[in-house]
Amino acid sequence: MLTDDFQQAVANSKTLSQKPDNETLLKLYSLYKQATEGDAGGEAPSNMFDFVGKAKYEAWDALRGTTKEAAMESYIQLVNSLKG
Repeated sequence: MLTDDFQQAVANSKTLSQKPDNETLLKLYSLYKQATEGDAGGEAPSNMFDFVGKAKYEAWDALRGTTKEAAMESYIQLVNSLKG
């Protein structure tokens, strides 16, 4: 089942042999948020020095309209590709 596979991929993402680069980490974060919460709500962080928060929000917001199921599938594929 997709949700079971997704939960397994989430667990697997925490045991990768190498830490992914920042771009990949942002992709994992945004796919996870889209899969678990749906479209980004509210506004981007207003603190102009919150570069990480802003990047995370923008990456998540870029997935607006993606179904939770599609985000789960993409997350699973990305984690599997990182596992090698």
